[in-house]
Amino acid sequence: MTYTIKQIADALGAKAVGDVDIVIHSLAEPAAASADQLALALKPEFANTLTEGHAKAALLWSDAPWQEYGLSGAILASRPRFAMAGLSAMMDADVDFEAGVHPSAVVHPDAVLGDGVSIGPLCVIEAGAQIAAGGRLCAQVFIGRDALIGENVYLREGVRIGARTRIGANFIAQPGATVGGDGFSFVTPEQGAVERVRDSLGDQGETQAQSWARIHSLGAVQIGDNVELGANTCVDRGNVRDTVIGNGCKFDNLAQIGHNVVIGDDCLICAQVGVAGSTRIGNNVVLGGQTGVSDNVFIGDNVITGGATKVLSNVPAGRVMLGYPAVKMDKQIELHKLLRRLPRLFKDVATLQKGVSKSHDSD
Repeated sequence: MTYTIKQIADALGAKAVGDVDIVIHSLAEPAAASADQLALALKPEFANTLTEGHAKAALLWSDAPWQEYGLSGAILASRPRFAMAGLSAMMDADVDFEAGVHPSAVVHPDAVLGDGVSIGPLCVIEAGAQIAAGGRLCAQVFIGRDALIGENVYLREGVRIGARTRIGANFIAQPGATVGGDGFSFVTPEQGAVERVRDSLGDQGETQAQSWARIHSLGAVQIGDNVELGANTCVDRGNVRDTVIGNGCKFDNLAQIGHNVVIGDDCLICAQVGVAGSTRIGNNVVLGGQTGVSDNVFIGDNVITGGATKVLSNVPAGRVMLGYPAVKMDKQIELHKLLRRLPRLFKDVATLQKGVSKSHDSD
């Protein structure tokens, strides 16, 4: 894909300056850019390395002194990193597919494929599944029976979509993502140690060996528009009601969303986050990497958790949380500072004890 500086700027709503007819074939970091590449110099410290490369043009901030960097032309954006979203989409050649069904794919006669759908090698589409127009399925994708998939989805290699799942438009799933696996729901014939520990906060009581009985997952998964799942992320279907994910949510790799979870709109779920069953999460929530969320809790709108936070109880809207158990971030930082002072405090106490002891001995 090739574009002129002007074409790129117009598409991004940015400003083209200098020689706007420079043709760009691809993108590069400033020090490695060749003459036909657009250098990504989003801030001054990046732009300072432009002289190490051979770029004629660069993406810069709105008031950048572009001529001082020896450039022939530039694209000036008020928020260059946001401009990167549109620019990377324009230059991404990996998303081009030819419509049609690969000969090795297995598509049930009762499945419905919309206009322009591309089905890759070894895909399996079961009875009653519907894939709307523009869908792109890479190799070895599985779509379960009666699943409904919206327009312009992009399912990477090995994605698995379970039966009766409902997915909106512009859905993206990275390799190995799974939607609609059974929930992790088991029960013992009599109250077990885990239940007693939960009630007593530590006391198992009298333990006895029991086998686990499986509670089957009869629900499904509903996913809104413009949602993205990272590689090997899993979203379990509900026990009776559906697991629900709102519009615009983005998931990193290796996230786990348990059965019956409800997530609002525009949430950001980072890598290795685990959300236990029946938890409710509001809108615009950000869960930092390795955050763990206990079951049956509520997280309000606009909550942010730092990395490795463990949420064990409800979190009001707007809170920034950190630690195990999760507390307000400023309080957690204060506690950490106090904890670091403990060795010195113990040393001071030991010195005082010695002084008191010597004083008693002298008496």
